[in-house]
Amino acid sequence: MLIVEDDEPTQRRLVQLLLELVGSTDSIMVADSVANAKAAVSDFNPRLALIDIGLPDGNGLELINWIEQHHSDTITVAISAWGHEEVVLAALRSGAVGYLMKERDDTELRAALQSIRRGGALIDPLIARRILAFVSLASSEHLAPTPSSAELSIKSDTSLSERESEILQFVARGFSNREIADLTGLSRFTIEGYTKSIYRKLAVSSRTAAVFEAKAMGLL
Repeated sequence: MLIVEDDEPTQRRLVQLLLELVGSTDSIMVADSVANAKAAVSDFNPRLALIDIGLPDGNGLELINWIEQHHSDTITVAISAWGHEEVVLAALRSGAVGYLMKERDDTELRAALQSIRRGGALIDPLIARRILAFVSLASSEHLAPTPSSAELSIKSDTSLSERESEILQFVARGFSNREIADLTGLSRFTIEGYTKSIYRKLAVSSRTAAVFEAKAMGLL
């Protein structure tokens, strides 16, 4: 597991939280910059990376996107003091599966990290409602103009099949791919294929972003 954070007290806090989850510091690494984080991910391919948004040599959003593009096996979670809707959505679109706030107490952060380790996708409750309102407003603004034929063509390209819509409903309810496979009687690999197709059609790269985009498009 990798912590990307340049503030030393916050580093120690996050190390302690992860230590309580995994039981050993041997699998916990800390990077204080984008450059050091890229080197750590390339060398060790951690399962989970907690990434601060503001880093001394770059932007945590760019790092999340880089990891998604080059090391997609590494799950990324943004953890920040910033709760602006645009930043949160940008992190999710870049590939983060969650967005946590540093101001939360240790008990709440520990529970959130446990959920993410089990395959969940989590946004801090303090900002989740604002994000949903922001997405709803953006969606209503986009509905005002009459769509052109080209826009209608694009919309038809992003329509989901009946099975994809069913799976998206399960995703929105927080089920993992394995759980969806059990519920639908399909194989896990088939479910993964459907979720990749959903991501491609919605132009997203994470479960949480897929839910938000689907809500904005009126698919959920």
